[in-house]
Amino acid sequence: MSSAQQKDLFPVTELRPLPSPGEVKIVPVGGTGWAKSSVNAAIFRTNSVITHGDTQYVGFYDGDGNVVLGKRRIGTTQWETRKTQYKGNVKDAHNAISLGIDGRGVLHMSWDMHGHTLHYARTSAPGSLELGDEIPMTGQKENRVTYPQFYALPDGDLLFTYRDGGSGNGNSMLNRYDVQTDRWEAVAHPVVAGGGQRNAYLNTFGIDSKGGVHLSWVWRETGDVATNHDICYAYSPDQGKNWQKSTGEKYTLPITIENAEVVWEVPQKSELINSTSMTVDANDRPVIATYWRDQNSEVPQYRVVWHDGQRWQSSVAGNRTLGFRLSGGGTKRIPISRPQVVAGAGNRIYVIFRDEERNSGISVAVSQDVARKEWRVVDLLKESVGSWEPSYDPEMWKRAGTLHLFVQRVGQGDAETLEDLPPQEVSILEWSP
Repeated sequence: MSSAQQKDLFPVTELRPLPSPGEVKIVPVGGTGWAKSSVNAAIFRTNSVITHGDTQYVGFYDGDGNVVLGKRRIGTTQWETRKTQYKGNVKDAHNAISLGIDGRGVLHMSWDMHGHTLHYARTSAPGSLELGDEIPMTGQKENRVTYPQFYALPDGDLLFTYRDGGSGNGNSMLNRYDVQTDRWEAVAHPVVAGGGQRNAYLNTFGIDSKGGVHLSWVWRETGDVATNHDICYAYSPDQGKNWQKSTGEKYTLPITIENAEVVWEVPQKSELINSTSMTVDANDRPVIATYWRDQNSEVPQYRVVWHDGQRWQSSVAGNRTLGFRLSGGGTKRIPISRPQVVAGAGNRIYVIFRDEERNSGISVAVSQDVARKEWRVVDLLKESVGSWEPSYDPEMWKRAGTLHLFVQRVGQGDAETLEDLPPQEVSILEWSP
């Protein structure tokens, strides 16, 4: 399909002006964060900001690499922050902080890992910012950990996923925390296996209204990002124990490249990005946001890939004109962020992103037609946020339909090099569409 044909099929329309000041609110947390790398603003921070009850929590590294936690009462602008006893290697953007909150209100944290021993701690009591000592989870496969992510389940338990191994040679692991017994257990070790020859880069999970878990990923054959290929999918109706394809066919674990459901074929060397985002729509159907480049184009485009109840579909969310290529290992300095996707009422899909074409501010593409062919683009923040990527508070979106984004301007050099940027203000951007 030609670029001209794509533009005809997926027109982009600016349906309204920029939001008025009353629609977007910036709430400073009351501290500054390390900014020479993008470690504070990576999309795979699940979660960077999270709410339990009437209290919102945030975590970030300060300019000296100390882990800082903060909390505020929802609806207020006054934050209480605490510099914890923990630090991280902030020069490596993989070493991001991820937070989870269990049903009791205890904060769980994992941080500072890129193929390293698991770092995990939790607060001493519900509502506290005081972290206890580092402890193991299951004690199994915890020596080469990357990409820690927490997901809250409806019963108050937590899921925790991470990669065991390295880029091009790793397995995706899944643990569950039982809030009643105060114990972690291995649910699937691994849920997706690379077979010693590749690894799956998981996107953020989609948790549906029944507590079902939607999982998607791309494969990478080596440590080179150019070997990313294909978008795959799995669904668990019982929170990680059993898995099936979108057709209902059951998986035998672990899922491998031989039995994985490929929902959208994307060849290697297509600038297909890894470690992006996923959600479910109002009908509990999976929606994946990513980007890649068609073979007859030089320009990667944001995409949504979704299931309409009968088959998988794909559309272009925007009309970019700036080309770039992805190759090599480590954290890349890319002119666009990975996209964060959330779903709203009335079939609305929101894709949040940052693009040098729009001054590297914070933008959102919105679609509400069933075919997702028409998109409107709104800039929430026109000021540059550098190499920032979007992460948000899932509870506030679920509860109130309000987007709470972690915002900090950050730099990022290519392949784990640094950008000479002093510590920058940490804020929460609030937007009610």
